[in-house]
Amino acid sequence: MNIVRKDLDQNNAIITISIEKSDYAEKVEKNLRDYRKKANMPGFRPGNVPLGLIQKMYGKAILAEEINKQVSDGLYNFIKDNDINILGEPLPSESQKEIDFDTQENFGFEFDLAIAPEFEVNLSKNDKIDYYNIRVDDNMVENQIKSYTGRYGKYEQVETVVENDMVKGEMLELRDGEVNEDGIKVKDAVLTPAYMNDADQKALFVGKNKGEKIVFNPQKAYNNEVEISSMLKISKDEAKLLTSDFQLTIEGITRYQESEINQELFDKVYGEGNVNSEEEFRSKITESIRENLTSDSDFKFSIDARTALLEKFKDLKFPDTFLKRWLKLSNENMTDEKLEEEYPQMIKDLTWHLTKDKIAKTHEIKVEAKDVEEYAKKVAKSQFAQYGMVGLDDSILENYAKDMMKKDETVKNFIDRAMEEKVLTFIKENVKLNEKEITIEDFNKLFETTQND
Repeated sequence: MNIVRKDLDQNNAIITISIEKSDYAEKVEKNLRDYRKKANMPGFRPGNVPLGLIQKMYGKAILAEEINKQVSDGLYNFIKDNDINILGEPLPSESQKEIDFDTQENFGFEFDLAIAPEFEVNLSKNDKIDYYNIRVDDNMVENQIKSYTGRYGKYEQVETVVENDMVKGEMLELRDGEVNEDGIKVKDAVLTPAYMNDADQKALFVGKNKGEKIVFNPQKAYNNEVEISSMLKISKDEAKLLTSDFQLTIEGITRYQESEINQELFDKVYGEGNVNSEEEFRSKITESIRENLTSDSDFKFSIDARTALLEKFKDLKFPDTFLKRWLKLSNENMTDEKLEEEYPQMIKDLTWHLTKDKIAKTHEIKVEAKDVEEYAKKVAKSQFAQYGMVGLDDSILENYAKDMMKKDETVKNFIDRAMEEKVLTFIKENVKLNEKEITIEDFNKLFETTQND
């Protein structure tokens, strides 16, 4: 086998592979004999089918399979051995001559290659990128404390109704101000005045005590057949036509009381004994908020770093004709119109990918198994935090992370993300950070500006 590379320009090359009979004859012969041993044909005992018949029936397919294997192995080994940084996949040249396995003994194949542009990523303190330090203010801390006291509160029985209380009792339909013996009766009816749409009806409940009777009109209170049918256990059609007043005898008043800021709350939020005073509690919350905000700052930095480096390498040359051809061949849904519309963004994404890859290779940045595990734990921690579960033991995070990493696709994603984090850390350490302190409100506006742009 002979393989020759011919460069057309800095981004395009043709690989020519020549295969002679001596390259494949022995292996084809062996494959034919192996096939003969397995062949089962009427009129012949297994393994005794004449080799000539096997050759006639299957020789062409076996030859084509062997040639294709040699071409594929030869092409990709040549690319690997010569460290050619290709884009996409090699494509058969449009000038490729038709192959005739019936008559040819020697074969020639041509492949088009797209070669990534050569460039160096030299970062220095002359490269300036904005970095936003988000200010942790008292409102953030107080809001988080309120979130915890609300989440870890409990229901209590009280004597007097306020708007958000849940009121329970027997409801009886009235007619002409008296209980309608044939009317609707609901034991253990439950309602919350806060959900009523009518302020006057809502006011009938506020301030009433357990044991008192209240006369109200469900239709006026809610003006919603779904709410009424659920409360009175009747159909929506019946609820829509209902106009009667009802008498409710208050049998129970349940109120959700927010947790006090005490040791019980500290233990629920951060685990038993990890926080032992309100001062430590506030400090821990501040630290947690700052950690989350740092993640937000790093995310914004990743966007700005990408923008800066894309600008730095905006003049890189790409094999556009090849890439467009490859994109269309590899995606049957890719139309010419869609390709032209999306291609500029694809090139930006490709430039950023090559830039990250160049930084990683030049500076020997590698992702180890422990990096992937740590990234998985970070994802787990973030997901738990969304539900207010903070301060979890490492063992819980590790087990959850291991469970996520049972999927190969998830592991691959974590490897990519862990590598990007390492590369971005390198960028942050080797450029000049134009640090700016900013409020969370102004920080969020930066994303609105980006989206509008």
